[in-house]
Amino acid sequence: MRVTSTKSKNSESFYINHAFKGKNGKSTSKVFKKLGTLKDLMEELQTDRDGVVAWAKEQARIETEKYNKETETVTIPFSQTQLIDSDKNRCFNVGYLFIQSILSSLRIDNICRNIKNRHAYEYNLEAILSDLIYGRVLSPSSKSSTFEFSKTLLESPKYEIHDVYRALSVIAEESDYIQAEVYKNSNFIHKRNKKILYYDCTNYYFEIEQADGDKQYGKQKEHRPNPCIGMGLFMDADGMPLAFDTYPGNQNEQKTLQPLEKKIIRDFECSEFIFCSDSGLGSQNNKLFNDMGNRSYVITQSLKKLKKEDREIALNPKQYRKIGTDEFVDLSALDETNKEVFNSVYYKEIPLESKKISETLIVTYSPKYRAYQANIRQGQIDRAMRIVNENGKVKKTHKNPNDPARFIKKTAITENGEIADKEFNILDQEAIDKEAIYDGFYGVTTNLDGDVEEIIEINKRRWQIEECFRIMKTDFEARPVYLQRDDRIKAHFLICFLALLSYRLLDAKLEHKYTVENTLDTLRTMNVTLIDGYGYIPSYTRTKITDNLHDIFGFRTDTQIVKKSKMRSIIKQTKGK
Repeated sequence: MRVTSTKSKNSESFYINHAFKGKNGKSTSKVFKKLGTLKDLMEELQTDRDGVVAWAKEQARIETEKYNKETETVTIPFSQTQLIDSDKNRCFNVGYLFIQSILSSLRIDNICRNIKNRHAYEYNLEAILSDLIYGRVLSPSSKSSTFEFSKTLLESPKYEIHDVYRALSVIAEESDYIQAEVYKNSNFIHKRNKKILYYDCTNYYFEIEQADGDKQYGKQKEHRPNPCIGMGLFMDADGMPLAFDTYPGNQNEQKTLQPLEKKIIRDFECSEFIFCSDSGLGSQNNKLFNDMGNRSYVITQSLKKLKKEDREIALNPKQYRKIGTDEFVDLSALDETNKEVFNSVYYKEIPLESKKISETLIVTYSPKYRAYQANIRQGQIDRAMRIVNENGKVKKTHKNPNDPARFIKKTAITENGEIADKEFNILDQEAIDKEAIYDGFYGVTTNLDGDVEEIIEINKRRWQIEECFRIMKTDFEARPVYLQRDDRIKAHFLICFLALLSYRLLDAKLEHKYTVENTLDTLRTMNVTLIDGYGYIPSYTRTKITDNLHDIFGFRTDTQIVKKSKMRSIIKQTKGK
């Protein structure tokens, strides 16, 4: 490496240049490091130009030695007869380093120090909380299994398993504080978009038979006959989880919104936003709560549950407009075989008045959505036909909104002009036709006076909160839950929440280029093998994702060998130290 300088009319700048051979074998060079301008360096070093040049050459010598030391060839002797050490782990995961860098930016260390001032314990809360988050992202399992997984990270835990369970109680008690702090600190990583807040609820089942505490029998998303606990989750407009809370499994989810929303308004300094949720959470009280101050709402509306008069207006094919135009169209006159028509969306605005609230119902119609719904229902009709066997008996009796049995009805047959005692089941064409009239239609209610297209777009992004729940349930295996105490259960879900936030922030850094599965599979398989006395050899496949991760976070674990000293430096870097 050598020192170079460039001069302009008013200044001179110094650089360290690195000469090397390119892929074509030709010699080339690039700027390795910018040292600064002559004026700044003279002031900093309190010397003249000759002194600056001498200092720059010394910097080039130091960087050359450092570079040569890092790139020198390492010769590792292996024996074909010497056995490896017994009961000694040689394989370590380095994928957690990227999550560790995220947690460092979220200032988990500072949060845990503040918590320590309010509690009396001796264990390292930061290490326990961080390892629990790494485990949830990289190897989701029970707390005891996560403790064992932590031993495969580069820094083995210096706490015991009983410390983990004790820490869960502290984590649960400080849940609100932790959520508020990570929200505030997350803005330094990704500016939070709180103009629109999405809210939804789900529940998680337990492998138990007896209800206890918050674990109660209630209506479950998975339709399992087990006690469950509910979770309400707020998400911002970019799909980032904002806050959550848990509630007993038998509690009406409509009542969960206002307490959590009040907490966000108070602790997160979010007072002006558009609230968006599905119709199950759109009670009149929840609408009224978001019809005051600087808040407003966009909530889905079931057309089937509208008053008869409003429903007839909504389904009337006349007085619709194509999005982006003011011209009225008649839906019954559309040529849905036309590609442009098929992919277009049409809408109608209907004022809804009540004693307490004034709002607008926006009904949309999409030929493409109509075809999708018709296709789904046809599959259910086919299943209904198979359910009715040769003698007309139904093979299953329970019904839900998507159960094909809803298209089956009982009928009695006559024998010699008299009604037989035996009843049979046949396809209910009337039920099929009644459901088909809603194909392609979708409704939302709002108190906004803004652009209809923007309101529709706000509602369309609700899929992201469904994805948040899917990631927690499927990819992070948040259920079934095996913990018993309510406080530790809440800590479990806080860990899942923090794991989700960490992943979302990581995904934002990756510019959403990869699927959840690709990113998580990559992190989970990023293992290195320790060669005693020499360093770590990568035993994972280098891919575009691993290159992207290393480029974004500014360190590399994919060189042919990473010396222990270099790995210690990387660990220190990811901790922000």
